[in-house]
Amino acid sequence: MIKNIIYDMGGVLIEWRPDKLVRRLGYEGEDARLLLREIFGDSEWVGLDRGRLREEEAMAVFRERLPERLHPAIERCVYWWRDPLWPIPGMADLVAELKGLGYGIYLLSNATSALHEYFPRIPGSEHFDGLIVSADHKLLKPEHELFEVLFRTYGLEGAECFFIDDNNANADASINLGMPAAVFDGDLPRLRRALQKAGVPVKSE
Repeated sequence: MIKNIIYDMGGVLIEWRPDKLVRRLGYEGEDARLLLREIFGDSEWVGLDRGRLREEEAMAVFRERLPERLHPAIERCVYWWRDPLWPIPGMADLVAELKGLGYGIYLLSNATSALHEYFPRIPGSEHFDGLIVSADHKLLKPEHELFEVLFRTYGLEGAECFFIDDNNANADASINLGMPAAVFDGDLPRLRRALQKAGVPVKSE
């Protein structure tokens, strides 16, 4: 029986679209492609989420790699969470509904440790019972060890949890560990149906 719901953050609770972030900063064309490739598409970004690289170190690498005209964008991209967050429509309501039904709500996210600072700004965060942030543990989803940290930290049984992520590999890792999962693609009614199929009595949309 499902007793807990485990959420990913980016792409599930809030929008995570580096391409849209870069456009909101006013960059397009070749400049946008450079920022996306050299910041979000390289190993330094993974190093940030894994907790092996500090923001200042990553920005120094990006400054060496990018033309000076793009330097003003670097800090805005690395500290993207200082700008307004863009909630996934309807997700905060689902979180509140699940909490009202008595489910434990937890976060399992690939993110820097700064997540602890901005998490309260995410709609629905007040209902969470705990969070595991990848950088704190030097691990990343879909590595099984990070899921085990979640289970161990909060005394959870994988079979009693339902995991929601926007990444197929992460969902597959969850299922391989015995934790049912759904890949969220922006279709909230479909997610509600997946929860219902797992025995979670949420409303239909």
